[in-house]
Formats: sequence, structure tokens, C-alpha cells
Amino acid sequence: MKNPFYYIDIEQEAQKFWEDNKCFETVEDINKEKFYCLCMFPYPSGNLHIGHVRNYTIGDVISRLQRMLGKNVLNPIGWDAFGMPAENAAKKNIISPKKWTSANIFYMRKQLKKLGFSYNWGREITTCNFKYFRWEQWFFIKLIDHGLIYKTNASVNWDPVDNTILANEQVIKGIGWRSGAKVERIKIPIWFLKITDYAEELLKGLENLDWPESVKKMQINWIGKSKGIEIYFKVLASVPNFLSNLKVFTKRPDTLFGVTYIILAPDHPLVELAAQNNKKLMNFCKTFRIGGNSSVELLNKEKISLYIGYKVLHPITNEYLPIYVSNFLIMEYGTGAVMGVPAHYQIDWELAYKYGLPIKPVISDKNGILPEISKKAYTKYGFIINSGIFDKLNFFEAFDYINKYIKQIKCGVIKNHFRLRDWGISRQRYWGTPIPIKYGPKGETVPLTDKELPVCLPTELSFNSKLDNFNLKKIPSFYELGNGWVRDTETFDTFIESSWYYARFCSYNNKKSILDARVNYWLPVDMYIGGIEHAILHLLYARFFHKLMRDFGFLECDEPFKKLITQGMVITPTYYRKIHGKKEWFSPLDIKLNKDKNTGQIIATLIKDGGSVISSGIEKMSKSKNNGVDPKTIIDKFGADTLRLFIMFSAPTEQSLIWSETGIKGAYRFLKRLWNLVHIHISKYFSKNNKIKISSLTPSQFILYRKTQKTIKKATEDMIFRHTFNTVIAKVMELTNLVSRFLDYSILGLSVIREALKSIILIMSPIVPHITHVLWKKLGYEHPVIDANWPKFNKQCLLEKLITVVVQINGKFRKILKFPINYGPKKLAIGILSSKHINCYLIGKLINKIIIVPEKIINIVVKK
Repeated sequence: MKNPFYYIDIEQEAQKFWEDNKCFETVEDINKEKFYCLCMFPYPSGNLHIGHVRNYTIGDVISRLQRMLGKNVLNPIGWDAFGMPAENAAKKNIISPKKWTSANIFYMRKQLKKLGFSYNWGREITTCNFKYFRWEQWFFIKLIDHGLIYKTNASVNWDPVDNTILANEQVIKGIGWRSGAKVERIKIPIWFLKITDYAEELLKGLENLDWPESVKKMQINWIGKSKGIEIYFKVLASVPNFLSNLKVFTKRPDTLFGVTYIILAPDHPLVELAAQNNKKLMNFCKTFRIGGNSSVELLNKEKISLYIGYKVLHPITNEYLPIYVSNFLIMEYGTGAVMGVPAHYQIDWELAYKYGLPIKPVISDKNGILPEISKKAYTKYGFIINSGIFDKLNFFEAFDYINKYIKQIKCGVIKNHFRLRDWGISRQRYWGTPIPIKYGPKGETVPLTDKELPVCLPTELSFNSKLDNFNLKKIPSFYELGNGWVRDTETFDTFIESSWYYARFCSYNNKKSILDARVNYWLPVDMYIGGIEHAILHLLYARFFHKLMRDFGFLECDEPFKKLITQGMVITPTYYRKIHGKKEWFSPLDIKLNKDKNTGQIIATLIKDGGSVISSGIEKMSKSKNNGVDPKTIIDKFGADTLRLFIMFSAPTEQSLIWSETGIKGAYRFLKRLWNLVHIHISKYFSKNNKIKISSLTPSQFILYRKTQKTIKKATEDMIFRHTFNTVIAKVMELTNLVSRFLDYSILGLSVIREALKSIILIMSPIVPHITHVLWKKLGYEHPVIDANWPKFNKQCLLEKLITVVVQINGKFRKILKFPINYGPKKLAIGILSSKHINCYLIGKLINKIIIVPEKIINIVVKK
């Protein structure tokens, strides 16, 4: 009886069963251990790409696996639906961002369902839905009431094309990352969230997280804790009181006597004051405001400084020190002021050399020898010199002594400084959560009341390419509230939405409060999965938001994500031709690879015309290189299980995955082979299951049975504890090959086959759930495989010691075989004679006798 492998029918049958039986709906159960698995939710761009599929497949495999371990699993999905791309699409396609986003969600939801992911769709969240964002508006007001949000003028990176603020990381070589426009530095009023109040806790909390060390290190560097001394330098000019003492932070108080000038950031208040009557200085600051200001760009650009016309008094030496402004400092880091110590900081040395400023060495090497500083700064630790009473102290001694002295003369304090700045959360966009604030005719700033929430975006906009259509001030029905009162027309940074969605999944249908008691059952998330590109901002903001919600009593645990997996990128070959001086990129699916008969080299040609193309190497999938692969194409041609299997087999989760159609075809062949193997044994040879006793097994039966138990053990260790799925799949393939070669169709032999097939299906069911759903039923089990338990291996079998026996025929070596140590001579002889490796030499021959040297050699004496 033929049983063709129709993957479309198989997948439809499995998915219908899951949906009809509501297999993935989850409720809280205090009698069951919970497992909350979450993949970073997608932005609804319109199409899933293979990177999405890899992320969600990993999460689904882990969720299904944990379910088999008897846990109550939550595996939700939602949509990070606000953001600039929707506005840009609205302008381009003349459609409202809401309609564009809704259409994309509808299409992407269908794509996700075709992949068979075990999502609890009843908990689906869409962040642009007022039922979701009303609670962050409500929380925003609570945070204002508790002094954790404030509004102030701040220097920002301004994109004049997108008309919005950019983070430093979104400015590349002075250009906006999305629009390509030259970025400007301007000052505008911004709402800030006091993340700096939690800097120390955010740093310490990393110690207890089971996260990749690389991610933790990135957060540590971003928070950037530095222990040092904040020193006050008196400004020798008539300035406002708040500028009369210049605060300068240093991690190296041992260099204090080597200060020969002070450097300020161009947007420091003292520089702005000095520039009011200094045109040259004003132009310098204007130049600084154009271009990138990321830490990397600031360090790489040419260092330029200018004397601002003011001096300060050194608090210990009483020397007059000039103040310079320089283009490599920004106010966001430290106090916007640093000591110029050219003898011991390389950047300071370069400026001093360039502008003829004094260079005063105050650190000797460890041998007390004055270092050479005519060509570069001496930046190592050593012993203090030229520093009066502090001479001969090392760095650690100097830190304590100078700190005490500074405190004694009241010109400084010991302080921890953080690189982390408060989080600017307001954006000049339409498609975002409106900020729930109104302004009065006298300049009053008043949060809205609960009854005035939610504030929803106006819908009476004619969406075309004109930016004015996105200006909420141009919509009187939204902006004007009467009697001179108006709304705030800015919207939240979209990182707000993604900073608490994981918690809302737990209380998804609560209409009365932001969260409820259910959150304490599910949180923290046991496994969080996403790209390493989110290592800093999203993960840091989510950790901060979690601590805010904890401190307001909304939840109990300290951290949102217990364990983190950062999956690698999906990369693929890229091909192009140069046409009229420009590169035209071709999809890898349109390329044929041939081997040159003469040189042996691989030649790439375009399938449609046979012409050669140039290989540009392997790169991350992207639209610009046309090397992306639409998952729908693969699913339609090979099935969802094939795509899932390829993704989990081709590389460890944390490493980059090289896309390969050959690999896809290999995964398809394996599934087809497994399908056929099960059907062969069902239709021809299958019998009822019998309990397997190790002592009753023949050597070949024992080998297959033992291989099955070893595979289960390997799967248990690697999938549950190490999350190395590719190694398990390789072992399952080995076991499948062994089953296909096993030709013992006795009752006990068939039981051993059944044990192997059953184990293969159970192990593979989280990875390829559709085919295993059907094959499990074919094996005769009444309950679905989705409700089956994870297989347990037979420890006794694995503890069974094996002996190695050299088999000879008429004294000539033929094979080395392994047998259980408890096999007696008779059973050993039967096992050897039944081995296909030996049997082939005995055809047509008469066995005279068998000579056994225990645990060493067996010699079979034969006659022709």
C-alpha cells in the first residue's frame, strides 16, 4: 500500500487538530510548574523573513519541549505596531498608518500560522490598540506624580527630513540612518524618564542573569559606572551662580597636579554664555551641531579646540587655567567638562601639542623614572611626582589621600559617575502613543485625568506625502481643548511599548488595571529569544521598566527575563552583475552553480539567460542585496516542517546560519524517508508492542535498542539543558539510518523497531510537529503526540558493559564486534553468526567448529 508524503495535507491536518482542540490556550495552574517562553515580538512590516522564522522556530521548539516535560507553557505573540516605517509607508502608498499596519498584521498572522507555531492566539497584543497603550499613558501620569518623569530642554540629534530626534547610534558619519539627511544638533523640550535613578541596580542585577556574557558586557559598558572624584574649579569671571564653580569629574585624581587647561563640550552652558559675545565661538558651536555625535565618531574626527575667553582657578595649586571648547565632548557624558592633562592622556597631549599648551608630567613609571613625553603621553599608572605632599604615592594611595584633602578644603566629593543618561521618551511623530499632557493658556503643564484616557490619535487626516498631514497641531479637533488649553502633540518613543508587553501578556484581558495577580504566576520570562542587536536599548529599557512596575507594586520579581538566547543571523550568498556602472543584485534562488571541468572552479550563472554573475560572498539577508528568501516560497515547495528542520539543524542557535537550498532539500529527503520508514513497518511487519528485556535481546537487537537509549539521553542533555538542537538531529538521523538497515522482523525485533520509531517521533515532535502528529497516530497511539511526555532512557542498558571481540574465519581477521559482557559462549556464537558482517563470509561453507578465547578472539573454522 502506497502512502505518499503529501506535506500540505499533513500540515493542514495537524494545524486543524490544534486549533479545534485549543491545544495552546493557557491558564494559570498553581499545581503545575510554569514555563514562560517569549520571542521578541515583530514589527508588522508586511512580510516575515527567514530571520523572523529562525527566531520563532527556536522559541516554538523550546515551548513544545517544555510542554512535554509536564510544564504549563505560555508562548504568546503580538505586534510592535507603532513607529516611523508606518508613517513613511503612509506617505508612499497614500494610506493611513493604521490601515497599512492592520493589513500587514493580517498577512503576517497567516504566515505564522502556516509554520505551525504553538502560540496562544487568544493573548495576542497589538501595541497600537488603545486597549494596550491606554495603560502606558496611565502609568506615565503615575510616574510624573512620583517625580520620575520631567521635561527639560536638551541637545538632540535632529533629522530635518524625518523631522524627528535620533539616538546617537542612529547617526552614521553625520547622516540619519533612515533618511540619509545631514543631522543637526538642536535644543528642544523633551520628556525624560529617570533611568539614571536605577543605574546601580541595573548594573548589579546583571550578575544573577543567565544571559550571554557578551550581552551583559555590552550593558555594563553602556551603563558605564566610573568611580572617581568630582572637583570644583572656580570660574574667574562674572557668571551666574550656577556656573561659578565648574564641576569636573576624573577617574584619575593622581593626575590633578598635571592639569594645564580645562575642556568643555560645545553645548555646555558656560560655552553658550561665552558665545553670546564671541562670534568665532558661536560659529564653532554651530559647526559642531551638524553631523554625528556618537562616541565612535567623536573620537575618530579631527580634534579641534578654541579658547572661550574664561579661566578657572586650580583648587590646590591656585594656578590660572584656560578653558577650551572642543568638538569631541558632548554634554550627555559626565558633566560636559574634563581636565586637560596632556602629559598623561593622549587626546589631551594632541591638543596641547597642536595649540602650544603646557605639558606637565606628574606620574613616573614604577621604577621612579620620568617617562619620555615629547612624542606621546605616558598613560600608565605609576608614582606621583611634581605634586607636593602627594609625591611618591601610587594610584590607589593617591585616590584616598587626594579625596580626603579635596573634602577637607571643600572643593570636591568622591562620586560614582555613569555613562547612562536619562531616557528621552518623546518623539515628534504621528504614529505613536499620544503623550497624555495638556497645556494651559498661562503655560501650565497638567497631566490628564484617568477619565480623559485613552488619548487616541485622530483619524480625520488625508494621508499623502506632505509632512503637514502628520502634524497633530494642524488637527483642531485633537489639538485644541477650549479656553486656551491645548494637547501635547508628541508621542512616546516606541521602546516604551516594547518595554512592558511581556508582562501584559500575563494580564492580557484585564480592562480595569495595567496588570493583575496573574503576572506573579508567569513572571519572570523563563526563556527570552531575540537578536543581539537588541542587547542594549530594548533589553535595558525593559529591565528598567520592570523595576518601575515592581516598585509601584504591579509585580513582585526583580528582573523580567531569566534566560536569554540571542540567535545568530541568517546569511546567504550574494550575486550581481555590473550594468551601466551599477550593481544589479540577483536572488540566490535564480542562480545555478556549475563546476568548470578544466579548472574545477565553481561558476555562478543566471538561470534565465545562462550568463555568468559575480559572487560577492556571504552576507546577511537584505532587500538591498536581493539575497533574501521568502519563507512562503519554501513552505509552498517543501512544507513548514522542512523549513523548521533546516533551521534547527544547520547551525547552533547562537551562530550565523548559512542559507542553502541544498540543505533544504536534504531536510525534505529526511522527512520523506522517516515517513516511508514508519509506513513500511506499519503496513508489512508491525505487531503489538512487547515489553523489552535486555537479557532477551540478540546482539543486533541490543545494538539498535542501545542506540535508541543513547539517542534519548543525548537529546535530553542537549535539547533541555544546552539548547544545542543540531547535535540531537544528527543523532536522530544516525538512529534512523540504523533502523532502515535493521532486517530482524521477529516479534522482539519489531518491538525494538517500534521503540526506536516511537523515540524518534517524540524527540523530533517539537522540531517537526506536523509530520510527527500524523506518524504518532499511525503508530496506533490514541492520545496526540502534543500531549505525550518526553521519552526516558533506560539507564540499565547504558550501564551495560560491552566487550570487544575480534572475529576470525580460519584464522583470518574479518571484523571487530561488540557484545554485552554477560553473553555466554552459546549466545555469543549465535550473535556472531547472525551478524551480516560475518554471515556474508559463510555462504556455502560448512562450520566445523567455533573456538572462543573469552573477551578476546573468536575463530570460526569452516570447510568449503
